[in-house]
Amino acid sequence: MPKKIDPALRDRAVRLVLEHRAEYPSTAKAIAAVARQEGVGPETLRRWVVQAEIDAGDRDGQTSEEHAEIRRLKAENKRLREDVAILKAATVNSTRQRNSAWSLSAGVSKSSVFRGRELRRAATVSRSAWVRSFMLTPLGKY
Repeated sequence: MPKKIDPALRDRAVRLVLEHRAEYPSTAKAIAAVARQEGVGPETLRRWVVQAEIDAGDRDGQTSEEHAEIRRLKAENKRLREDVAILKAATVNSTRQRNSAWSLSAGVSKSSVFRGRELRRAATVSRSAWVRSFMLTPLGKY
Protein backbone atom coordinates (compact mmCIF):
# COMPACT_ATOMS: atom_id res chain seq x y z
CA MET A 1 0.00 0.00 0.00
CA PRO A 2 1.37 3.43 -0.87
CA LYS A 3 2.75 5.49 1.97
CA LYS A 4 0.53 8.41 3.02
CA ILE A 5 2.27 11.74 2.59
CA ASP A 6 1.14 14.89 4.31
CA PRO A 7 -0.90 17.04 1.88
CA ALA A 8 0.91 20.14 3.13
CA LEU A 9 4.27 18.61 2.13
CA ARG A 10 2.85 17.72 -1.26
CA ASP A 11 1.48 21.21 -1.86
CA ARG A 12 4.74 22.84 -0.71
CA ALA A 13 6.88 20.62 -2.97
CA VAL A 14 4.67 21.27 -6.01
CA ARG A 15 4.65 25.02 -5.29
CA LEU A 16 8.48 25.06 -4.99
CA VAL A 17 8.87 23.29 -8.35
CA LEU A 18 6.44 25.63 -10.10
CA GLU A 19 8.01 28.76 -8.56
CA HIS A 20 11.67 27.80 -9.17
CA ARG A 21 11.32 26.03 -12.53
CA ALA A 22 12.80 29.02 -14.38
CA GLU A 23 16.01 28.87 -12.31
CA TYR A 24 16.90 25.40 -13.69
CA PRO A 25 17.76 24.32 -17.25
CA SER A 26 14.86 21.87 -17.28
CA THR A 27 11.81 20.94 -15.28
CA ALA A 28 13.37 17.54 -14.52
CA LYS A 29 16.36 19.25 -12.84
CA ALA A 30 14.02 21.45 -10.77
CA ILE A 31 12.02 18.40 -9.72
CA ALA A 32 15.17 16.48 -8.76
CA ALA A 33 16.48 19.38 -6.63
CA VAL A 34 13.17 19.93 -4.82
CA ALA A 35 12.70 16.17 -4.33
CA ARG A 36 16.11 15.93 -2.61
CA GLN A 37 15.33 18.98 -0.48
CA GLU A 38 11.88 17.72 0.62
CA GLY A 39 12.82 14.05 0.97
CA VAL A 40 10.43 12.58 -1.60
CA GLY A 41 11.08 10.59 -4.74
CA PRO A 42 11.63 12.52 -7.96
CA GLU A 43 9.10 10.41 -9.89
CA THR A 44 6.49 10.98 -7.19
CA LEU A 45 7.09 14.72 -7.30
CA ARG A 46 6.98 14.71 -11.11
CA ARG A 47 3.52 13.04 -11.03
CA TRP A 48 2.31 15.56 -8.44
CA VAL A 49 3.47 18.44 -10.64
CA VAL A 50 1.79 16.96 -13.72
CA GLN A 51 -1.47 16.48 -11.79
CA ALA A 52 -1.27 20.05 -10.45
CA GLU A 53 -0.85 21.34 -14.01
CA ILE A 54 -3.87 19.28 -15.15
CA ASP A 55 -5.99 20.55 -12.23
CA ALA A 56 -4.96 24.14 -13.03
CA GLY A 57 -5.96 23.68 -16.68
CA ASP A 58 -2.44 24.15 -18.05
CA ARG A 59 -2.27 20.59 -19.37
CA ASP A 60 -4.79 18.15 -20.86
CA GLY A 61 -5.86 15.18 -18.79
CA GLN A 62 -8.23 13.91 -16.15
CA THR A 63 -8.62 16.27 -13.20
CA SER A 64 -8.58 15.05 -9.61
CA GLU A 65 -12.33 15.71 -9.28
CA GLU A 66 -13.08 13.69 -12.41
CA HIS A 67 -10.88 10.86 -11.15
CA ALA A 68 -12.67 10.82 -7.78
CA GLU A 69 -16.07 10.75 -9.51
CA ILE A 70 -15.02 7.85 -11.76
CA ARG A 71 -13.74 5.88 -8.75
CA ARG A 72 -17.03 6.50 -6.91
CA LEU A 73 -19.09 5.40 -9.92
CA LYS A 74 -16.99 2.25 -10.42
CA ALA A 75 -17.46 1.30 -6.75
CA GLU A 76 -21.22 1.89 -7.04
CA ASN A 77 -21.34 -0.15 -10.25
CA LYS A 78 -19.50 -3.03 -8.55
CA ARG A 79 -21.90 -2.94 -5.59
CA LEU A 80 -24.93 -2.93 -7.90
CA ARG A 81 -23.57 -5.88 -9.91
CA GLU A 82 -23.09 -7.83 -6.67
CA ASP A 83 -26.68 -7.00 -5.65
CA VAL A 84 -27.99 -8.22 -9.01
CA ALA A 85 -26.01 -11.45 -8.70
CA ILE A 86 -27.44 -12.06 -5.22
CA LEU A 87 -30.97 -11.39 -6.44
CA LYS A 88 -30.52 -13.71 -9.43
CA ALA A 89 -29.25 -16.48 -7.17
CA ALA A 90 -32.18 -15.98 -4.80
CA THR A 91 -34.64 -16.09 -7.72
CA VAL A 92 -33.13 -19.30 -9.09
CA ASN A 93 -33.23 -20.93 -5.64
CA SER A 94 -36.84 -19.90 -4.99
CA THR A 95 -37.87 -21.11 -8.47
CA ARG A 96 -36.21 -24.48 -7.87
CA GLN A 97 -37.98 -24.86 -4.53
CA ARG A 98 -41.33 -23.89 -6.04
CA ASN A 99 -40.85 -26.21 -9.01
CA SER A 100 -39.84 -29.15 -6.84
CA ALA A 101 -42.85 -28.61 -4.55
CA TRP A 102 -45.37 -28.16 -7.36
CA SER A 103 -43.90 -30.32 -10.11
CA LEU A 104 -46.29 -31.75 -12.65
CA SER A 105 -46.70 -35.46 -12.95
CA ALA A 106 -48.37 -37.68 -15.54
CA GLY A 107 -51.71 -35.84 -15.56
CA VAL A 108 -52.61 -36.77 -11.99
CA SER A 109 -54.28 -33.89 -10.18
CA LYS A 110 -56.31 -33.33 -7.10
CA SER A 111 -58.87 -30.67 -6.28
CA SER A 112 -59.14 -28.56 -3.19
CA VAL A 113 -61.38 -25.70 -2.14
CA PHE A 114 -59.81 -22.40 -1.15
CA ARG A 115 -62.03 -19.41 -0.27
CA GLY A 116 -64.93 -20.84 -2.16
CA ARG A 117 -62.94 -21.61 -5.32
CA GLU A 118 -61.97 -24.99 -6.55
CA LEU A 119 -58.27 -25.22 -7.21
CA ARG A 120 -56.55 -27.95 -9.14
CA ARG A 121 -53.08 -28.82 -8.05
CA ALA A 122 -50.76 -31.37 -9.57
CA ALA A 123 -49.63 -34.20 -7.36
CA THR A 124 -46.03 -33.87 -6.31
CA VAL A 125 -43.67 -36.39 -7.83
CA SER A 126 -40.02 -35.58 -8.04
CA ARG A 127 -38.08 -36.33 -11.21
CA SER A 128 -35.68 -38.64 -9.37
CA ALA A 129 -38.60 -40.71 -8.00
CA TRP A 130 -40.03 -41.06 -11.52
CA VAL A 131 -36.63 -42.12 -12.91
CA ARG A 132 -36.23 -44.68 -10.11
CA SER A 133 -39.67 -46.18 -10.76
CA PHE A 134 -38.98 -46.27 -14.50
CA MET A 135 -35.61 -47.99 -14.01
CA LEU A 136 -37.06 -50.58 -11.61
CA THR A 137 -39.93 -51.52 -13.93
CA PRO A 138 -39.18 -54.63 -16.01
CA LEU A 139 -38.99 -53.88 -19.72
CA GLY A 140 -42.05 -55.85 -20.76
CA LYS A 141 -44.37 -54.59 -18.00
CA TYR A 142 -44.71 -50.89 -18.59
